[in-house]
Amino acid sequence: MLLRAFASNTPAAVRSSTVSQRTERVDELLRQEIGAIVSREVADPRVGFATITGVETTDDLRHAKVWVSVIGQPAEREAALAALRHAMPFIRHELGSRLRIRRIPDLHVQLDDTAERGTRILQMLAELEAGSIPDPDVKAEESLPTPVARLPHEYDLAEEPPSAVFIPPAPRPRRKSTGPRPTTRRKGSR
Repeated sequence: MLLRAFASNTPAAVRSSTVSQRTERVDELLRQEIGAIVSREVADPRVGFATITGVETTDDLRHAKVWVSVIGQPAEREAALAALRHAMPFIRHELGSRLRIRRIPDLHVQLDDTAERGTRILQMLAELEAGSIPDPDVKAEESLPTPVARLPHEYDLAEEPPSAVFIPPAPRPRRKSTGPRPTTRRKGSR
């Protein structure tokens, strides 16, 4: 039987009080380890900028939803999810060798679209600020806003204040080597 949070469409920030602390600890441990494996061990270039944002396991630890946030266009996100789904048996095997838990759950990859929804909210606020009425049916094209050049404003300073300018420290000179280090004999050794 699956938890109500397991059947939802977004990761649950606060899960039911029936979820034990052990399950929450296992969720966090799985999130950290899966993230490390994806970033270091999975060599598929389609994965791109994927971040493991959360893991939700069932009470019996047989199944786990792995929530993934991917930066990019919708086609890139789908390709990254397909690559991660293909890599899940390998990831599960790696988890089995790294973790000391009785059962490694079956891993089910889900797209975490909270960044996309946040981007859409930012777009709607920008449209309201510009004086137009936002269309609620328009979806955001990218999962994160594209950076734009900042235009100068009337109250900007002519120069950056000293606290905002970073000057890297000068490199320290290296000590010159004078040859091999002298070896000292230990007492009692010949």
